[in-house]
Amino acid sequence: MNFQIKKNSHLLLIATALLVAPSVKAQSKLDDYIREGLTSSQSIKQQNFVLEKNVYALKEAKSMFLPDVTFSTTYTKADGGRTIDFPTGDLFNGVYSTLNKLTGSNAFPQLQNQRIQLNPDNFYDAKIRTSLPILNAELIYNKRIKTQQVDMQKTEVLLYKRELVKEIKTAYYNYQKAVYATGIYESSLKLVEEGQRINTKLYDNSKVNRTVVLRSQNEVSRINASLIGAKKTTESAQYYFNFLINRPLTDSILLDDIKELPGREQLLGTNISGREELSKLRIAKDINGNLTGMAKSYLIPKIGTFVDLGSQAFDWKVNSQSRYYLFGVSLEWNLFSSGKNNYRVKQTIAHREALASQTDYVQQQLLTELKVRQAGMQSAIAQYDAAQSQLKTSQTYYGDMLKLYKQGLAIYIELLDAQNQWIDAQLHANIALYDTWIAYTAIERANASFTIQ
Repeated sequence: MNFQIKKNSHLLLIATALLVAPSVKAQSKLDDYIREGLTSSQSIKQQNFVLEKNVYALKEAKSMFLPDVTFSTTYTKADGGRTIDFPTGDLFNGVYSTLNKLTGSNAFPQLQNQRIQLNPDNFYDAKIRTSLPILNAELIYNKRIKTQQVDMQKTEVLLYKRELVKEIKTAYYNYQKAVYATGIYESSLKLVEEGQRINTKLYDNSKVNRTVVLRSQNEVSRINASLIGAKKTTESAQYYFNFLINRPLTDSILLDDIKELPGREQLLGTNISGREELSKLRIAKDINGNLTGMAKSYLIPKIGTFVDLGSQAFDWKVNSQSRYYLFGVSLEWNLFSSGKNNYRVKQTIAHREALASQTDYVQQQLLTELKVRQAGMQSAIAQYDAAQSQLKTSQTYYGDMLKLYKQGLAIYIELLDAQNQWIDAQLHANIALYDTWIAYTAIERANASFTIQ
């Protein structure tokens, strides 16, 4: 009996030592998973497609400053409508008669008065027009806005990445927490099963009463149920982590050897200037300034030029007489619009004030979040220190009770109580360690300190 208890105690001691022993801080596997998640995330891919769309919109805005060449043609077939009466016969027939008499010939025939149709019949006009804006303030502001919208979407992509990093790290720590909890329950199950076996033999030899056996069986059932729950929690954590990095849900996860607390430098400082939410508001403010400029651009005339090269004639004739060119310069200046432009300017000014108010609110909100996260980490560190103290105390208490039990100076219930305290202390130490890392991750998100590649 002493040998078996000593053997299982050593197993539990080894598990505890692995839990609390100092180690070199290394999370290379987690870093690899983060890179994998940032590469394969469907949400980030969607945002990159939106970014690609905005880049093309910017290219479109730039192309509006370049020449625009279009081809157009019209063909008209007409009958009826307005006409012009031209008295050809009345004007020339008298003269032609006199000329025929003088020449003794009929070289000058009599003419009929003409009725000319104004609508062109069987007429075509085909041309190539090249147009170029010379001065257009709206195009200038539109290009600036499109550039800023690209910057806005880049910030949005970075925001999605930062949030995903937080989710991946939190899920990773939760999974690792569940794995180690499962290991603790497995070691504990072996211990209580061995205790049940020994107590059963002792009972058979009338060394202990039946209550000890029943209590041993109950402990086996309780630890076994906890082990099943821990395994299911581990599976759920595994599924969620693999979902975040877009892998098959049942893929295995490699674990880093995390045994020490994160650095405490994150507990200091209140710098939130790196938050993408504030960057988006700053860009939105710049966009609003250009929208105000666009609304005021009606004060500047629009100047453009064009050249037409074409051919027009009746009956589809194409010759030197049908070909033509046309050059022109256009000017458009909005002189009066019943206050419409002023209302647009006032809208952008009101929006600017709304953005300023929103920026102040968001700054306070983000600063409050950072303070809350820092307080959460301080609490997690305190919980970890307390758990470590409780672990050492419970380990000593269990060792003392084990010696007394082997000497027959303590009853099994006292040994079981010490054992349960030790198991609980290991679980609490495990939880406290990874809760501290989760709190650290929350601060990284709150002050945008994690460097995204």
